[in-house]
Parts: sequence; structure tokens; C-alpha cells
Amino acid sequence: MRSAIRSGAAFIASGPAARQDEFLHDLGEAELRALPFLFEFWAMDHQLPPSGDWRAWVILGGRGAGKTRAGAEWVRSIVEGSLPSSIGRARRIALIGETVEQTREVMVFGESGILACSPPDRRPEWIAGRKMLVWPNGATAQVFSAHDPESLRGPQFDAAWVDELAKWKKAEETWDMLQFGLRLGTRPQVCVTTTPRPVPILKALLDRSSTVMTHAPTEANAANLADGFLEEVKARYSGTRLGRQELDGILIDEIDGALWSGAMLETARLEEAPALSRIVVAVDPPVTGKAGSDACGIVVAGAVTDGPPRDWTAYVLADRSVEGASPLAWAKAAVAASEEFGADRLVAEVNQGGDLVAEMIRQVGPMISYKAVHASRGKTARAEPVAALYEQGRVHHLRGLGQLEEQMGLMSHSGFKGRGSPDRVDALVWALTELMLVPQVRPQMRSLG
Repeated sequence: MRSAIRSGAAFIASGPAARQDEFLHDLGEAELRALPFLFEFWAMDHQLPPSGDWRAWVILGGRGAGKTRAGAEWVRSIVEGSLPSSIGRARRIALIGETVEQTREVMVFGESGILACSPPDRRPEWIAGRKMLVWPNGATAQVFSAHDPESLRGPQFDAAWVDELAKWKKAEETWDMLQFGLRLGTRPQVCVTTTPRPVPILKALLDRSSTVMTHAPTEANAANLADGFLEEVKARYSGTRLGRQELDGILIDEIDGALWSGAMLETARLEEAPALSRIVVAVDPPVTGKAGSDACGIVVAGAVTDGPPRDWTAYVLADRSVEGASPLAWAKAAVAASEEFGADRLVAEVNQGGDLVAEMIRQVGPMISYKAVHASRGKTARAEPVAALYEQGRVHHLRGLGQLEEQMGLMSHSGFKGRGSPDRVDALVWALTELMLVPQVRPQMRSLG
């Protein structure tokens, strides 16, 4: 059965050396030669096609997560009919990348491409003049460019492998032309391997009932990556919006007319904050404290308030928001953040909790400098002056704010476009309002160190 084969490599690798020696010793020469090509034996869960009657399989993953290998092995499996979930012997396949060169060099000739994955006796031949692979059993795979959607007008296929759909400049046109050509066989299918980006074609594809998805971060494939690569990119991008997209393989939505764009937030990024005049912790309590309720937004920010207010600069230091916590639990988290950063004040919205918010804070941190704030305007109206501070380049972000930044990308002038409440954004707005938009008496400069 597939499940037994699927767990074989993990079972052997996790066992004692004696088990590994016994396994290898019992293999004959032919079996040893075949072992590298038994993909199901080695594959990770996200690299194997889901069962069921799907039209499109989308593999979302971080850089180096093994997406290309999964796509190449899927093509091989549908040509050979080697997987239980394969569509049988596919005869005509489309291979589509951003350009012909990228399709050829990555999907065909790449280190994880089709040729590298194929055993010698079943390796297809590359016909350069026709930009086509031809297998010994007569199956073919033709290379196309997403820059030329019209090249897909006319040919017909029973399967397709699409690579990096989210970065295609003519994605809609190319995808549409492909759909018209997927008309051979009894169940045409397409495999899409891509790093996620919030583009319309990918979001629409994922919303379809005929689409299935598997997902993995870069770290899932650490054993097959160069030494030091993962450490280097995690040090540079971990905890950032870009890192959540490129390393964690998470589709980070961004709407038209967002108050904060991804480019704006990347520009605001800093490695460390300077000595700060003030530090505050802001809390946006949830209506309830049950599992599945909105998070309690807890954001830590500081500011340098030298000179006139127009010269003040703010620094968002941490997001300590908690999910599904009781009032006592989120109060403890807020007070702990205040103590960790040496905050001057803890600011909490009390529209939903009234006296309960102050009671919880006082119960956990009786000596905390506490300020209750009331929301007399809507969330968007409160957020817009804070967004203006970002446009002026007066707010910077440290690392570790990826989830907060995702919510920020879903705030527009017409409201929040995500699910639930923008709890993290609300806490951010209260923190920066307290630091930058309310007149303050400025204490002595302090260093976070």
C-alpha cells in the first residue's frame, strides 16, 4: 500500500544503525540502483499528490521546499502510471514556466527536473528543435512560456505542470489558454508548483472546489539544502512578512487600497531600535476569552521624541498577541510584555471590557502604569492617521511582526477585509497613537540593551 511505502524511509532512518545496515545489506544490486528513483519511498507528505477527483493540485512552499522535485516526479508518475493516484499513462503534457529558458533549465534540465528524476531506462529524450521531451513509451511533454499565451492556442493535452504561477506577468491569459487545451483523456489534471504571492489567479485557483493543496516551509527540506543556507536566510528574513511568504510558504493576502502595502512595510524594516524616549504596551482585549474567539492584540512600541513632534520617530518592537486566552491569561501576557521591555505605560481599550480590563491588569500587575482608552471612532478612522505616519517614514518595524503585518495588509479605507477582528492592528494603532499622536511629557532617553 502507498502508506507503507511512504513511511519506509522515515521508518528506517529513525531506527537503530543495525536496522539500517540490515535494510541495505538485504538489497540486491538492481534494488540498490533502483532505490534513488523510488520517489514515494523518499518523498515528504507535501510532495505526494492527494487522492480524490481533483482538477488542480497546488503545491505551495517556501524557497527550496522541494516543489520542483514534486512536480517533476508527478509528471514521471503520470507518464509511467506508477502512483495509485496518477491519471494513468498521460500521453501529451504541457510544461509551462515564466519563460521558455526557465522552463527548460528548471523543469527539464534542473537538478530536480524531469531528466534528473528519471531512471536511465525510462528517461525521455530532449528534442531541442521542437522544445519537447519524448519518452520511450511515446508520451511527450512540450515546453511553453507564460510570456506567450497564444502559443497554447491549438495544442491539446491530458495533463500539465505549471511552475511559479504566482510570478507570471500574463498569468490570467496563459492560464485561460491552458484550460482550453486540457481536453484529452478522461480526467485532465494540472500540477502547480509555486511560491505563494497574493495574485488574483492564485487566490481564485485555491478557492475552487476542484483544487487541492499541499504546503511546506523551506525548513521541511533542510536535509537537501546546502549547509548554512537555511541558517543564513532565517537570520535575514525570519519573522518578517517576506520571510513568511518566501520561507514559510504562506500566502499573505494584500488588498487593493490597503492602508499599509507590503513595500511600505519592507521599507520600514530595521534590525534594531536606537535608545528610546518612551515605550508602551497596547492591548486590544477580545469580546470573549473562549477558544476560537478573536485574539487579544498586544503590541509593544517605543519612540524617540527629540525635538518637535514632527521629528518624532516610532519603533514597533514586538507582537505579543495571544489566541483564545482567558482575561487572566491575556492580562498576564500584557503585563509580562510591559516588564520585559520596561514600558512606561500599558494602554488598553475598554470599550468591550469596561472595568474588567482594569481589574485584570491590576490583579496581575498592581504597580503597572495603566491607561484606559475608549474608541469613539471606527477602526479605519483611528488607523488612517497612524498609516500616515508610515507614509512619512516615521515608523519602523523590528523582526518578528509577520502576523501583525499580514493584518495590516488587509486594512483599507473601507474597513478590514480579513476574517474576524484586526486585533493586532488595533493594538498597534493604540500604541502609536499614544506615542506619536497624543501630546507627551518626554522622559530621559533609554536603551533597550
